Amino acid sequence: MNRADIAVVGGGIVGAVVTHELAAAYPGADIVVLERGLAGLGASSRSAGVHFPRGATERVRAMTAYSHRYWRELAAELDLPLRAIDAVVVAPADRRDAVRTIYIRLGRETTAADPARGRPAPIGMTAWTLPGCHYADVGAVAQRILTTLRGRVAVWEGSEVVTLQRGEDTCLVLRHGAELRARRVVLCPGPWIAHPAWAKLLAPLDLRVKKIVAAHLEAVPDEDHPLTVFHDEDAFLLPVHHRGHLLFSYTCDVWDVSPDTVAPGLGPADLDDARTVLARYAPELAERCRSGRAFCDAYSPQREPVVAELGPGLVFAGAAGGSGYRLAPAIAADTLARLDSASAIPSLQRLPRR
Repeated sequence: MNRADIAVVGGGIVGAVVTHELAAAYPGADIVVLERGLAGLGASSRSAGVHFPRGATERVRAMTAYSHRYWRELAAELDLPLRAIDAVVVAPADRRDAVRTIYIRLGRETTAADPARGRPAPIGMTAWTLPGCHYADVGAVAQRILTTLRGRVAVWEGSEVVTLQRGEDTCLVLRHGAELRARRVVLCPGPWIAHPAWAKLLAPLDLRVKKIVAAHLEAVPDEDHPLTVFHDEDAFLLPVHHRGHLLFSYTCDVWDVSPDTVAPGLGPADLDDARTVLARYAPELAERCRSGRAFCDAYSPQREPVVAELGPGLVFAGAAGGSGYRLAPAIAADTLARLDSASAIPSLQRLPRR
């Protein structure tokens, strides 16, 4: 039987960053990543990958600030595909206090906020510059991180866990017949929280899965086109330069879906909803919503990520609510703290990190 000190289940962006931090903290550990498909090609490949310094709660704001520093350092270390971008936040003028609370690096108030360029913010709206933003090809980032770890970490792709058997160690039975016995396991399943191998273990966390939609606009962005965040809509318009189009992400209120059944493309209602929201701000762009992407993510009741010990040596890390890329470094830090607090790997030397 195969053995490991630590198994990380899930090779998306959260699993990749958790693995990176585990490998740095425990350089003598035998670490195995188990990914049901190819690393980075699950939910992470559908992500818009936007990082902006905001958080609806104090904890999420702290996590965002931590992640901001982390991505800046890791991007330089690994030459990650991150692109800095100017940004503005658009909100009603009477929402100034809320905006100043939620956006932790808010800049100056401005009128140059029209996403279609050339006009001021809509009547009754105010705009603020938002420094410190970037976006990333999230799937490529996850792949790059795990690629740099090969040789120190084993990455088993096409290795879906079908049974998780608890004992002194945890036995992970894989679909292709192999078994892995691990002293410690970190579950990073993304939206696959209802997988039979761990659904009962996660049930007390009251997690739900929500559909996430982003429309693609047939409009080639200028080099200096800003990211525009529509605060009250919980939506944003992003120039995706490496793909040559604009992306409009808006809040889709469709819950309790399955990542195995959500269609990757958009339905008529998805496009209609995207056009309706965007028309309030840039009607000339709304008519260019003709395609897009859809997937889903897990959400907690508190709308904050969850890092929870499910049993001795078994930790869940996720429920990022569509912000897996933005919050992955902070989720990883919380995961290591949880493992440390349980004296998870006493025989291995824990090195300080960052």
